[in-house]
Amino acid sequence: MRLLHTSDWHLGRAFHRVNMLGAQAEFIGHLVTTVRERGVDAVVVSGDVYDRAVPPLAAVELFDDALHRLADLGVPTVMISGNHDSARRLGVGAGLIDRAGIHLRTEPAACGTPVVLADDHGEVAFYGLPYLEPALVKDEFGVEKPGHEAVLAAAMERVRADLATRARGTRSVVLAHAFVTGGEASDSERDITVGGVAAVPAGVFDGVDYVALGHLHGSQTITERVRYSGSPLPYSFSEAEHRKSMWLVDLGADGSLAAERIDCPVPRALARIRGELEDLLADPELARHEEAWVEATLTDPVRPADPMARLSERFPHTLSLVFDPERAPDDPDVSYARRLAGRSDQEIAEDFVAHVRGAGPDARERSVLRDAFDAVRADETVREVAR
Repeated sequence: MRLLHTSDWHLGRAFHRVNMLGAQAEFIGHLVTTVRERGVDAVVVSGDVYDRAVPPLAAVELFDDALHRLADLGVPTVMISGNHDSARRLGVGAGLIDRAGIHLRTEPAACGTPVVLADDHGEVAFYGLPYLEPALVKDEFGVEKPGHEAVLAAAMERVRADLATRARGTRSVVLAHAFVTGGEASDSERDITVGGVAAVPAGVFDGVDYVALGHLHGSQTITERVRYSGSPLPYSFSEAEHRKSMWLVDLGADGSLAAERIDCPVPRALARIRGELEDLLADPELARHEEAWVEATLTDPVRPADPMARLSERFPHTLSLVFDPERAPDDPDVSYARRLAGRSDQEIAEDFVAHVRGAGPDARERSVLRDAFDAVRADETVREVAR
């Protein structure tokens, strides 16, 4: 059976204020084309279909379009909810949609009840483990101390128990939305740490033929049978080195596995550049980034004038500007509290200006700050009198 594994669509999400809906629609078209042209037998979507619990209407319309196009192909699709989705909202109408070959699995209680598909070699059982928030599902799984490993282990016990009742040779696929040990995170994923622990060992999923993971945005192979597809589009500059793709997985009659990465179309390359402003504007090596979405980190000791405007002349798609001046090695490393000790409000404000801009306020600016503090103190005095 040939599977197409994808996840983390995050429909409705922007990239540094850039509307990504057009790129997301292009991805859906690419997905449908891949299913048709590569002879895919089933599509699995491992959570975070939407970017937030109440998605914008345009994102819902795109999801609706995706469902219709997948259903028209006659290729079954299995989807689970992720930590960004509202499981209740995503699962509305699941029973009816099932009849069209779109199988939404959003209820934790149903994780041991598979979607069963068949090919020429027999049946394949697809188990959907939606994102399991430990505090919310601990009673369902009888877990005393809620944690990601505990609830996933309990869910997998139900999977193995059901699988044990099926005909010998039944192959199995698990969809899960979790942070598995060995995975590399980016800045794009929402923190799911519980009790200081977010990751679960890959061994939790032992006993099944393929585990289609969602949550982490980089395509990764944890083990030969446990993989992240990653997000089809970038959602932070920390993903600049990612190759956005889906997994095309061939599951053999004996449970053997072969996997191929299918690249996804991305609207624009990402680039992270760093240095002093004048160097970034002049360096010929950076010409390759002139059409990319750019995050620029300026290391000038003093913040330059109009840095974004000047950068945009050469890099018109600059989206993020970070100021990180290089400090001398002998700069005193003192605590914030020590730096503030014994200093007046005026002095603290002047230090803040110097930290942000790289140079302290001039005489006129110091006067403005002084007047502002005087006005605040006067207002506080009036309030005290009024009481």
